[in-house]
This record gives sequence, structure tokens and C-alpha cells, in this order.
Amino acid sequence: MLVLAVVCVATGFLPPADTGALLARIAPVLGFVVAITIVAELGSEAGVFEALAERMGRWGRGRVVALWASVIVLAVLSTAFLSLDTTAVLVTPVVVLLAQRVGISPIPFALATVWLANTASLLLPVSNLTNLLATDRIGGGAGAFLALSWAPALVGIAVPVIILSILYRRSLTGSYTVAPVERSDDRVLLVVSAVVTLVLLPMLVITTEVWIPASIAAVVLLVLFAVRRRSAIRVGLVPWNAIGIALALFALVETAHAHGLEDLLASVAGTGTGPLDLLRLAALGALGANGINNLPAYLVLEPQAAGEPLRLMALLIGVNLGPLVSPWASLATLLWHDRVVSLGVTVRWGRFALMGLVAVAIMIPLATILLALVH
Repeated sequence: MLVLAVVCVATGFLPPADTGALLARIAPVLGFVVAITIVAELGSEAGVFEALAERMGRWGRGRVVALWASVIVLAVLSTAFLSLDTTAVLVTPVVVLLAQRVGISPIPFALATVWLANTASLLLPVSNLTNLLATDRIGGGAGAFLALSWAPALVGIAVPVIILSILYRRSLTGSYTVAPVERSDDRVLLVVSAVVTLVLLPMLVITTEVWIPASIAAVVLLVLFAVRRRSAIRVGLVPWNAIGIALALFALVETAHAHGLEDLLASVAGTGTGPLDLLRLAALGALGANGINNLPAYLVLEPQAAGEPLRLMALLIGVNLGPLVSPWASLATLLWHDRVVSLGVTVRWGRFALMGLVAVAIMIPLATILLALVH
């Protein structure tokens, strides 16, 4: 895809003016993705996520249902503030290992992580790359985005939790033995990384240029690790695969738009802001996400919603709450699958798709109608 995108740019098939405008728009977005990934990776290296999960295990006081609630809170907060890919990559092994350590089934915990990594990503601009792209179209920064997203985001959090709690109710009752807390071998790294992360979280909500505080936090942690654990600083801290995929998709979709794709979609996506019009666009977004991945689905359909905040949020409902059916619907799901398989957890894709289809069939109409009623 990246080679094809380069050919489109180099040959002028993607006009130079469009290329320049595209780069100006996506540079801050991709800068944020790189910075927040570095923060998350180094925070994990310092033991921040593991310490938090262990602490939640103790807060559960041996009750599985309390541990379940703690994992839900961790997955939601991680996704909302540090993005869905962070939850898929870093929180998944934490909660799976925690479940295995205390002797309970890791399946509901693993599923809750990947479902909430996708669906809780509707809440804030920084939660998902699609949100960051939509925020400048909506205008007004994080406050305006949250004013639109809070109601459908609550649906995206509540419905998966309710469904999984019902399906796995037998696994989520009873008690467990609290495992000893593993102490960090470098207390300074752990404390400073935790403080940097805690300071960063509110900054991601109150500022519109989220790449700035994220970059500052990344630099602080890089300097800290350069002094205390240089071996943790590696080229792999940068999410090269995700950046390459995103760049290629941006360029290819922009090329398609420059050559008539927008006119084709206009006849399908509609133009209104009534409940049925919004539901039509959200359903199209969910279908596109499960067919070709949520990022290109958003990019393809964005021109049909740009300029109208309600339609943009309806599209985000589709591409954020919808990717629960196919394995390739979001990069987070693929990253999650790699992690759970490496931990010895078997995922049956048929059952995964069926449960996801039920959840999506409930969430998309409910969240979209709620959006229309609230606004």
C-alpha cells in the first residue's frame, strides 16, 4: 500500500496541491500517535500498567466481580486517554496475566479489553485516530467533541459490559486469592513515569493541539530512560507499521476522492440530520469498517459528513462502535489477537464475530438515536 501511495504522489495522480493539504492536516495527528505510543511503551517498561493492575487486584479484595469492574475501568480509561491501540497492546497482557495468576478464566477479560478498546474510543478526540481527524471538522476542540460524543459513548461502554457480563456470568462470580505484588526493580522509573502519565491525561482533554503535551511527555520519559535504562530506548518504540498503514491509507483515499469517489458515495450516504439519516450513515460506517477497516472507512465517508457535526459524530459511531465483527475491522483487534495468542488464550473467530454482530446490532441504532434525541 505504501509503495502504491508513493507512486500516486510521485506521478501526480494525487495532485500536488492535494498532497500538501493532506500532509498539513495529518502531520499533527501522526505526531500525536508517535508520541503517545512512546509514552505508553515506556510507561509499560517502567511497570506503570502492571502496578495499576496489581493494585486493582488488591482493591477487589478477592471478589471476582470487583476485579471485573476494575478491569473495565482500566480498559475504559486507557482507551479514552491513551487510545485504543494502547489498550490492545499494553492493557491486554496485563489483564490476561492477572486473570491467569488468580486462577480465573481470562476469556471475558480478554474480550472486554478488545471490545472496549474499540467502543470506548468514541469518548474523546485522543481516543482514536478517526476522532482526531474529525475534531478539526467539528470545531471547538475537545469540549465541542465531548458535548456530541458523551451520550453515544456511554452506550458504547455500557452495552459491551452488559452483554459480556450476561454471557460470562458464571465465570465472573466467586472469589480468588490475591497474588503478591511484584515490586519494580527501579522505583524512580516507576514513580516518575506514573507522574508524567497522570499529568499528561488532563492536558489531552483541555488542549486542542494534543501532540504538544504528548511530545513533551515523550521527551521527558526518553531523557529519563536514557539516564536510567538506556536499553529500553529502541527504534521499535515508534509504531512504524501503524504509521506506514495510516500514511498509505490517507494518500490512497485522497487519490480516490480526487478521481470521483465522492460523487459515487454521495448517492448512498444521504445528506440529512434526522434520526434515520444519521442511522443510515452510521450503519454505512460500521459496514465499511468491518469490510475494509475503520480508518479507510472513515476517510472514504468523511466528505459525506464534513461541515455537519451531527453527521460526523454519526459516522464516528459507525466506525468506532462497529468494528467488532471481522478480525481486520480495526488495527487494535489484530494487535490484541497477537497478544492473547502469545499468552496461550484461544480465540474462536466464529464465536467472536457472532457476539460482535449482536453487540453492534444493539449499539449502532441505540447510540445513533440517542445522539439525535440529545441534540
